[in-house]
Amino acid sequence: MKTTSLKVYTLFTVIGLVLASCGGLGKMEKHIEELNAKAEPEPLIVRGDSVEVTITGKFPEKYFHKKVAVEATPVLTYEGGESAFEMKGYQGEDAAANFEVIPYETGKSFSYTDKVAYDPAMENAATLELRLSGTKGSQSASFDPLPVGTGVITTPYLMMSDDKPIMATDNFQRILSFTQEAIVNYSYNSSNVASAELRDQDIKDAKALIALAASADSVVITGTNVEAYASPEGEISLNEDLAQERAESANAIFMSEMKKMKISPENADAFFVNTPKGEDWDGFKELMQASEIEDKNLILRVLEMYTDKTKREQEIKNIAKTYKEIEKEILPSLRRSVVSINYNIEGYTDEELMVLSKSNPDILTVEELLFAATLTDNTDEQLAIYMAAERNFPGDYRAINNIGGIYFMQNKMNDAKAKFQKALEVERNPVTLNNLGIIARLEGDRQQALDHFAEAMSAGNEVKYNKGLVQIQNGDYAGAISNMGGMNTFNLALAKVLNGDSNGAKTTLENSGDDSAMAHYLHAIIAARLNNSTDVISHLGKAIEKDGSLKEKAMNDLEFRNFKDSFNF
Repeated sequence: MKTTSLKVYTLFTVIGLVLASCGGLGKMEKHIEELNAKAEPEPLIVRGDSVEVTITGKFPEKYFHKKVAVEATPVLTYEGGESAFEMKGYQGEDAAANFEVIPYETGKSFSYTDKVAYDPAMENAATLELRLSGTKGSQSASFDPLPVGTGVITTPYLMMSDDKPIMATDNFQRILSFTQEAIVNYSYNSSNVASAELRDQDIKDAKALIALAASADSVVITGTNVEAYASPEGEISLNEDLAQERAESANAIFMSEMKKMKISPENADAFFVNTPKGEDWDGFKELMQASEIEDKNLILRVLEMYTDKTKREQEIKNIAKTYKEIEKEILPSLRRSVVSINYNIEGYTDEELMVLSKSNPDILTVEELLFAATLTDNTDEQLAIYMAAERNFPGDYRAINNIGGIYFMQNKMNDAKAKFQKALEVERNPVTLNNLGIIARLEGDRQQALDHFAEAMSAGNEVKYNKGLVQIQNGDYAGAISNMGGMNTFNLALAKVLNGDSNGAKTTLENSGDDSAMAHYLHAIIAARLNNSTDVISHLGKAIEKDGSLKEKAMNDLEFRNFKDSFNF
């Protein structure tokens, strides 16, 4: 921002005049320019909700009269009102006041900084003036207000409300994978499947699944895996062979059934997998622990003492003769094959989902409904689908949140807020907190917005961007750039130019692809700060061509104060 020497029209010019009027202080007035007083920024610029000014300089050696005291108050005046900055007082070493003392022999540097609340009436037309009064002993004097600056730049208020609400996502999977199990039990030392086993309900259910896959295109069996076991009281080598034979016999049941249903895997070896496990010592221990056998813990401790499996097998046989539950219940349960039939169910096509979401949404799952809503760009259709999802699944916050998102896009802010609040009551979640943060910002409660965003950070980069908008409003341009850096937008370019990086702002705006009237207007401001008169005129012309109301704004905007003589529109 340009810094301008106040020279004659400065606080200290008037100080000299005041003192001269009190008599004997002409030297101070004569050397007033030696103060090298400067005010910045000039013009003033709004930051956050305030307008700040800084005045700096130095009182030379043997300049400030020892008995002089001065009060100075910068004031912004504008149509319909005025805003006064804090009064600042200076005094000589022997003056009867309580101000900052300026040594006569050595002089002293000075710096004055203060801010006032911004009023929209200040824009462009405001005048910064100094109101001063001075005393020397019993004498006093005051002067008429002295203009020292004109207008307040309000470029930060060009910020666009491009807040980024978040729609809750679905977990829709068109193809779902499942596994259905069946258990085939065997007699002692046998791998033959008894006919009674085939009448068990789990075998019937497995065959029914195969029949369904044969008749329904949406059900596809992808393979079987058989884990086969032997009880641990037999010989090790026999158990290993027996487990292999049992795996093969169990798989044969379903190979035959699939052949009968005309389901032919391309690679049978890879499709029908046998996994023999041998003797099932771990299964024996689990069943023993779950049993009502009084001495089960003692039995297990004794058996675990045998590191030799052959000796352990013999001991199990011996114990089983004493404990009939082991012989009749536990050991027979271990002689088995566990058949896992893996299959996929393919869901509705996009076309089917769209038809059903309108005609019969009640038969769809919440994931199907949420996904169906993404298949159309028509917000009314989306709203109807989300409403059906909310009706059928009231305990899922996502549909409720997304209804609020649709209302937000339709600029129905009260309705959107109500839905966001309801969604948060169902489940406190970062997506909805982000959206309520947007509502809070738009309602003017920036602190609540920041609180919501802080809790919502896990929802994605949209949250950081939305936080950046609040930071622009608060005048924290560096913070805004840090949070918005991943998105090339008008507002990121604005934050950069306000933070003093006009070249970076130019690159960001060019990369944004924004061809709107306001984008060209911001391009013109950037060009003005880079002192590129050609681009100022070019971009203002394009901005006014797209939005004629910007002509008057440009004519009064102090960003273009040095280029107005070149305006031809």
